Amino acid sequence: MEYEAQVSQIVEHLFRQEAGKITSALTGSFGLRNLELVEDAVQEALLKALRLWSYGNIPPNPPAWLMQVARNHALDNLRRGTRWHEREEEIARQQQLSELPEAEPIFADEEIKDDQLRMIFACCHPALARESQVALTLKLLCGFNVEEIARAFITKSETIAKRLTRARERLRTNAVPFEIPSGPQLGQRLDAVLDVLYLLFNEGYNASQGDELIRRDLCDEAIRLTSLLAEHPIGDTPKTHALLALLLFQAARFSARIDSAGEMLLLQDQDRSVWDRRKISQAFLHLDRASSGKVSEFHIQAGIAACHCAAQNYEATDWEKILLLYDLLFELNPSPVVALNRAVAAANLRGPEAGLKALEEIRNSKMLAKYYLFYAVRGKLHFELAHYHEAEENFRRGLALTTIPAEQSFLRKKLTEIKSALSN
Repeated sequence: MEYEAQVSQIVEHLFRQEAGKITSALTGSFGLRNLELVEDAVQEALLKALRLWSYGNIPPNPPAWLMQVARNHALDNLRRGTRWHEREEEIARQQQLSELPEAEPIFADEEIKDDQLRMIFACCHPALARESQVALTLKLLCGFNVEEIARAFITKSETIAKRLTRARERLRTNAVPFEIPSGPQLGQRLDAVLDVLYLLFNEGYNASQGDELIRRDLCDEAIRLTSLLAEHPIGDTPKTHALLALLLFQAARFSARIDSAGEMLLLQDQDRSVWDRRKISQAFLHLDRASSGKVSEFHIQAGIAACHCAAQNYEATDWEKILLLYDLLFELNPSPVVALNRAVAAANLRGPEAGLKALEEIRNSKMLAKYYLFYAVRGKLHFELAHYHEAEENFRRGLALTTIPAEQSFLRKKLTEIKSALSN
């Protein structure tokens, strides 16, 4: 039983790493019109692996085995379809490929990478709503199931299932080609791809629900796909490199955000010696490659993250530069969340009164009314001014708005500190 559990973990990990590659490669071969057929075939390959490998029959090249088995399932399902004669030539070609030795890769690495990029652009087609683009990217390129996607975005599995069904149907009815767009279409679609990858990382960086503050699987997939895009001539743009720099800067600090007890740590309390210096170095390289061309939101956010990563300690942080960058960011994106972060920078540079004054300007925002961090920030600034009753009120409001255990524990700890301060 223990061996079977180990095999199950191996298969799940391998499938998570390979599912997007297999789905993309087979879609490149069978076409987007057969997307559901491909998805079913990939799922059947996973089930077969779980069944056979549990008896000790793990092949020497598991990824090639999964690819081969998935292709054979897709071919069998295609044969059983109603359009055998229409697809006879295609089926014959696929049959030849299916007769390759199991250990021999069906596609070269470069072919698979190209197919993954085609799949990214298909998922981000303008015919799809943004939430459908994100869901489809998670499903097809990251190997997430419906339940996992639903958990990531705080919605019902049924809602995600319907969203995915509609997305597949739109791809089919719009006859979306499985290709990387060119000409005027490329810029628009590339922006959509970058936005989806940014949203994907953000959901992992600050998980909106569940037991974990950080969903590293989401963040890792966002970095992997953004890196894949940056390595290709069509994605080798300043904006892509700016996004990749931002993601790497943020990911470099993961290990310091939560302590050994699972408690959330603020930036000033983090042990910077455990920051991933390799990721930070990579981020600076990509930020340098992003220096030409038009400045985007990703450039500015990466610049802010770079200021934090460059500081030897919290006291050495260049808050003046960070505040200036937030001013620039607010000009491009005057959202309440950007204004909230700008208020934090203002408080660090000019004191808690300045931070509270900046927060007062956005306190009526509907978006922030249900955002726990708005109240957490207000509570912190009031606490620093010894406004304990105001701090308590804000921490309690924030506590009611989050379901993440690490965030709840942090706010309860602050309420305990207020109780101690009031009793002295």
